[in-house]
Amino acid sequence: MGKKILVIQGHPDTSTDHLCHVLASSYIKGAQKGKHEIRTIRIAIMDFPILRSKKQWENTALSKPVENVQKDIEWANHLVLFFPLWLGGMPALTKGFLEQVARPDFAFSAENKKNPFAHKKLSGRSARLVVTMGMPAFVYRFYFKAHSIKALKRNILGFIGIKPIRNTLFGGVDNLPAKKLNQWRIKLEKLGMNGK
Repeated sequence: MGKKILVIQGHPDTSTDHLCHVLASSYIKGAQKGKHEIRTIRIAIMDFPILRSKKQWENTALSKPVENVQKDIEWANHLVLFFPLWLGGMPALTKGFLEQVARPDFAFSAENKKNPFAHKKLSGRSARLVVTMGMPAFVYRFYFKAHSIKALKRNILGFIGIKPIRNTLFGGVDNLPAKKLNQWRIKLEKLGMNGK
């Protein structure tokens, strides 16, 4: 039986397709071959406000697009998030999206007043992060210690119960030879086929 996979496109530019879009399409193609169920979200075309305070995060009503995303996440048992590395981390729009989605009553239960984060409501789901960057991926991994990816895994996704969380990093994207792009597309298609 196939997985229920939610593919989240986190590239904020809508003017043209980018490498993140090409890789996501390859993943989806593979997932379809693997008989998995697929739903997709494109953050850049969503309309949601940026949260500016803890009070807003806890009490502001959700917009309809964010409500729909939460339903898609509840449906899925595997999430795949694509985004480019900008200034060492995810784009601001992607971060704003995660802040909107991971609200208290959705991501964790506030029933335990002493520790509202004790009951992680999104447990039972796995995730993969697919990140593109201009620098070589090994430089980001070993010199910069992949700090922003570790923070996303530990402080956001893992914090709300998602695990395991795997990552696939693609570096040196600015002068990408066609042969290398094809290898990456094949890799993503295989990951999609296997629901990983």
